[in-house]
Amino acid sequence: MRKTTKQFRDFLIHIGANLSGLRQMKGYTTVKQFANRYKLPAIQYWRIERGKANLTLKSLARILDIHKISVQDFFCIMASQNFALT
Repeated sequence: MRKTTKQFRDFLIHIGANLSGLRQMKGYTTVKQFANRYKLPAIQYWRIERGKANLTLKSLARILDIHKISVQDFFCIMASQNFALT
């Protein structure tokens, strides 16, 4: 496996973990509860949180809008966690 592929996969996992944390902070213990409440496809959202989906910026923006967080703020949070794609 190429290094960049692994780095990208790790990046998607990190994004998903942060989204999972946001969901849990909202009080939703399961992906299904959250997805149903906000009319998101449960299977796809589960894949996003697990880093198994190559989500689009549009999908990410929609999810972050639910959490009232801008895309810029989300990536600033990730940057503060010292995660780098390099």
